[in-house]
Amino acid sequence: MNAQTVTPLAPVPEQIIRESKVVLKGVSWQTFQSLLADVGDDRAWRIAYDSGVLEIRMLYQEHEVPKRLLETFVESIADDLEIEVMSVGSLLLEREDLTRAIEPDTCFYIQNEALVRSKNIDLETDPPPDLAVESDYTNSSLNKFVIYAALGVPELWRYRRQTLEVYQLVEGQYERVTQSLAFPLLPIAEVPGFIEQSRAIGQRAAVRLFRTRIREILQNSESIG
Repeated sequence: MNAQTVTPLAPVPEQIIRESKVVLKGVSWQTFQSLLADVGDDRAWRIAYDSGVLEIRMLYQEHEVPKRLLETFVESIADDLEIEVMSVGSLLLEREDLTRAIEPDTCFYIQNEALVRSKNIDLETDPPPDLAVESDYTNSSLNKFVIYAALGVPELWRYRRQTLEVYQLVEGQYERVTQSLAFPLLPIAEVPGFIEQSRAIGQRAAVRLFRTRIREILQNSESIG
């Protein structure tokens, strides 16, 4: 199969979206911290917190599958480029002084990997992840862009409606771009096709096709260079 011609599958018939979030208002930072301490890390939901508003989001397969594939794609690119990437998954990103916190679907240290390697990350003193990934199956009640921007995350990927959107932080606001800051060679428009292909051929087969495509791009760039 030619990895350059990834044919998206027919759109999935519209489905009824299950209620997947709870929004609580008037939640103090101390209450928010106490809640997380009480429930611990072993939970099937993620949070976003912005100045007293707490969103609790449940996780479903429709959300998790694209996220996991995007995570694998990032790791694959890093391997082919032979660069270090530190995956920190859904690490809680929080700043009490900003009264904001969020758990990305997954996130990575790339440009700043060496600065945080083997550290217990504290955003009061350490840089934020270089890349955060959100797989939006349902709409959030909070503006996550505002939270990520306040925390200073340089690059944000959002996958929704079979489209990968890439944003870069420019003067405190996110702008949608056509080239990834962390991985300039990433064929952004082609990524959703590999995710959709996985539904027909399997996840590992889709990852292998993706890696073949990345290697073709690298070879072409080397020959031009």
